[in-house]
Amino acid sequence: MTHWFPGRWIGSTALVLGPLLLLTGTLLRAPFPFFFPHQIAAIAEHPGLMAAAQATSTAGNVLLCPAVLVLVHHIGRTRPALAKWGGALVLCGLFERTFHAGVDQAAHRMVRHAGAERATALITESYQDLHLFSFLSFTVVSGWLVLALGAHRSRVLGTARAVALALTSLLPMGVLKGTEVLSVVATAGLCAALVPAGVRLLLDGPRPDRRSALLALAAVPALGALAFVSTLG
Repeated sequence: MTHWFPGRWIGSTALVLGPLLLLTGTLLRAPFPFFFPHQIAAIAEHPGLMAAAQATSTAGNVLLCPAVLVLVHHIGRTRPALAKWGGALVLCGLFERTFHAGVDQAAHRMVRHAGAERATALITESYQDLHLFSFLSFTVVSGWLVLALGAHRSRVLGTARAVALALTSLLPMGVLKGTEVLSVVATAGLCAALVPAGVRLLLDGPRPDRRSALLALAAVPALGALAFVSTLG
């Protein structure tokens, strides 16, 4: 079998966990109003809950990168142009959302160390500042539409799940954005489109042999130790 990245195990994990984590972060923000002054107030009043929303959303967004590569791999077998364009646009959009998540994380720290009032004032002054991703915001919307079209035309996804994937384009973008109805619709659609594909990919193939399973078990504590060491810098 030809090697491909991210492969069956990473790909299936990303297809399942990426959408579910993004949906979790979306729902955790749901009790609070949408715009950034209210989000900053929520960070000040409910730091644990908002930190969990931030972490799950960011993790889900990052995991969507290998998940998208799985779709691109399968779409590309019959619709290479749609696979390449859809994949490139979606990945640019995901990188933009990760950039926004970094700004959100800085806002969390600012609220913690400087207070909500000062954080709100500073973010108000700088909210419209231009940056590289200001010119690529169209990819956040267009990428999912092109990828959904490719998934449908290549029959990787049926009509209903391709439409569900296209709904991801409705997810609001920007810094310190909360949850609205479209946010839930978009992330629920993403789950409906990708989670079944991840489960099917996981089950479609042989179980790992004994050697691979032992290596995977040994890697878990090693990765945990490296993660801890990474926080010390």
